[in-house]
Amino acid sequence: MNLELPTITDGQVEILLADLLEHYGYDFTGYSKASIKRRILRLYSLDKALSFAEFRYRINNDTFYFKRFVEQITVNVTEMFRDPVFFKTLRDVVLPKLGTYPFIRIWLAGCSTGEEAYSISIILKELNLLHKSLVYATDLNPIVLEKASQGMFAMSQMKQYSENYILSGGINDFSSYYTANYSLAKFNDELKSKLIFSTHNLVSDHSFNEFQLILCRNVLIYFDRDLQHKVLRLFDDSLEGLGYLALGTKETLDFSPISPNYKRIPAEKIWRKVI
Repeated sequence: MNLELPTITDGQVEILLADLLEHYGYDFTGYSKASIKRRILRLYSLDKALSFAEFRYRINNDTFYFKRFVEQITVNVTEMFRDPVFFKTLRDVVLPKLGTYPFIRIWLAGCSTGEEAYSISIILKELNLLHKSLVYATDLNPIVLEKASQGMFAMSQMKQYSENYILSGGINDFSSYYTANYSLAKFNDELKSKLIFSTHNLVSDHSFNEFQLILCRNVLIYFDRDLQHKVLRLFDDSLEGLGYLALGTKETLDFSPISPNYKRIPAEKIWRKVI
């Protein structure tokens, strides 16, 4: 007997995205269609929905299931000091320049479960800049933000994170930044004291401050070209002159409407606003 794999059509994906916008204000319409369809289909198959109609009904009427849906279709792959060379450039080039400012405002867009936010906090502390900095860590997904605000990560990850930290130019014993709590590592409250975790939808929300540094790494790759350009304009509006914008390894300002305003730092996906 052949068992048919569950399928969802492109039209049904469009219906779900329209529902999310109407019922919850979440706009996924500019996301890469192939990517979002793949993740919707995975959840549809995983939860063994009897029909598309039942699946749609649960998303629209069950707030707990809606949260699960958003958690599954947003991408939350991250680690501390991911791409150590990038963090070394932040440590050696970018943050020392910003250290001459009386106060440093940083926006980490798409912060996921917070590993990158705590990494930045550690570097700021080691450069003696944490006391005059504020890091706004935002994400679309309130569930991952809740986890991020707790500052607890799996102990099993600490060996990898420690190696990343050392490669990024870390100067202390990495274990001095957390206490072991059974299977979890709880990071020090001092690191959390300058982190503000809040929901922000890059697609529909506006600029909310003026920043000297904006990081949005490995988020734009999930957006179509028009949405990428819209988000880059949002970042441009939010970044003060001579501020820095950092993107992911497969992302670029090239051919975007804001590219004439920026000069790239050699070897890394970091640009400085020159206009």
